[in-house]
Amino acid sequence: MIRVLVVDDQGVVRAGLRMILEAQPDLEVVGEAGDGSAAISLVGALEPDVVLMDIRMPALDGIEATRRIAAAGSPARILVLTTYALDEYVYEALKAGAAGFFVKTESPERLVDAVRVVAAGESLLAPEITRRLIDHFLLGSPPDAAPPPELAELTNRELEVLRHLARGLSNSEIASGLYISEGTVKTHVARILLKLGLRDRVQAVVFAYEHRLVQPGQAA
Repeated sequence: MIRVLVVDDQGVVRAGLRMILEAQPDLEVVGEAGDGSAAISLVGALEPDVVLMDIRMPALDGIEATRRIAAAGSPARILVLTTYALDEYVYEALKAGAAGFFVKTESPERLVDAVRVVAAGESLLAPEITRRLIDHFLLGSPPDAAPPPELAELTNRELEVLRHLARGLSNSEIASGLYISEGTVKTHVARILLKLGLRDRVQAVVFAYEHRLVQPGQAA
């Protein structure tokens, strides 16, 4: 059973999300929160597998709540909810530690699939939308003055894998492109996350763009 916490400042929206999720035999809504502060408390108390986190909320917004939950080391996977795919706040939420984002205009079936994907430990990043999002908010921004020292710890192969990862390629696609096994790719990804101190693949994508390992607009 996948345990879900629903966080949104609108009661009607929370009720709708609960109805959609609890219609599925493998999903259980264990709690609801109307703001980020309540979400943080409930994550600690209820230990959900997935948090559906609205971004724009009064008091403490979804970005800061996501950042604090991730910093606390919670295993809960956070799926941010937004009204627009190209939303500057989504980019900040991904940096903060969200596992992916979901646009509220998508179908209920897609929402259910998204929760299952995130609960399974995967990152919900549609490559085309994610690339557009990152392009939109990084294009024209100056690169960091100096690369972080952790970057020097990556081997040449790990850098290759990171660049492919940032372009939205799956493990199987990376394996095919680099002529290595999918298991080897998984090992490289795990080492990359460990060396760079990153939570998951989402943060690896953001890291690669921010440090110009992949240029905005660069094709896969």
